Amino acid sequence: MKWGIFFCVMVIIGAIILYEWKKIKTYPKKDKITFFILLIIAGALSLFDLPNLPGPVTLLETIFRPFGNFMESL
Repeated sequence: MKWGIFFCVMVIIGAIILYEWKKIKTYPKKDKITFFILLIIAGALSLFDLPNLPGPVTLLETIFRPFGNFMESL
């Protein structure tokens, strides 16, 4: 986890909120909630080192490797 990136993303999110606040005040409640949820998701994803996380292929290999070994032994 890199805290510098997280804080930079938080500053950018704050700038987005400040820039869009005048427009967003007139939107319905559902649009406001969606806007803030998307920003929260972006902030949460900035906590993870996504380029170095194993992907879904690694998960599938971990799950099905024992079955492959079993099928080869038959």
